[in-house]
Amino acid sequence: MTEDAQLRHAIDSLRAGDSVILPTDTVYGLVAAAEGAAPTEKLYELKGRDRSQPSALLTADLETLLTCLPELDGRSEAIVRALLPGPYTLILSNPGRRYGWLTGTRPEAIGVRVPALSALAAQVVRSVGAVVSTSANAPGGPDPRSVREIPADLRERVGAVVDGGMLPGTPSSVIDFTAAEPRVLREGAASSVAALALAADALR
Repeated sequence: MTEDAQLRHAIDSLRAGDSVILPTDTVYGLVAAAEGAAPTEKLYELKGRDRSQPSALLTADLETLLTCLPELDGRSEAIVRALLPGPYTLILSNPGRRYGWLTGTRPEAIGVRVPALSALAAQVVRSVGAVVSTSANAPGGPDPRSVREIPADLRERVGAVVDGGMLPGTPSSVIDFTAAEPRVLREGAASSVAALALAADALR
C-alpha cells in the first residue's frame, strides 16, 4: 500500500469510529478518535483493556492539546510547554472532567501526550484533532517496536495499520503532576530527572 493510500485508509477508519495502529516516537500505539465515548469503548473492547485503566489523550501539536483542554492554564500549561512535544505522558489536573471515557477511575486527572510524530502519523492524528492512545499490545504484553511485534489478532481487527518501520521500543516516561510534588509513575524513553528539572525551571 502506498503512503497516500495508508494515510487515507487510516483517516477514514478513525472518522468511522474504528481503531488504528499508529507509530509514535516510542512504540506503536493503538488509537481511536477521542471525541465521543464510542470509539474509546470500541478500542478498550478490541484490546481487552479494563475500563478502569486510563489511557492518554494524544494530539499532534501543543496548540491542539490546549484547545482540547482549555483548563490547562497557569501551572499545567507551563509544564506542558516545557516538556512537550516529547516522549512523555503527563498526568495533569482535569478540573473540567473532560474526556471522562478515557480517564479510568480518576476523572479529575488526565494523561496527555504530544509525541514527536512522523509527518504521516501527524496527518492521521490531525484528521480527527485528538486521539485516545494506548500501546498496541496485549494487556501486560511487550511494547511493540515494529508492526510484526504487534499481536496478529489485533492487527487483523483494527481499521488500519500505519507502518512506520522500526521504532525505539521503550514507552514514554509517565509523570504525575496533579499534586504539589510530582511523582514518576514509569521511567521510560526519556529521563524523568531531566523532565522534573525542566518543569521546575518553567514554574519559577
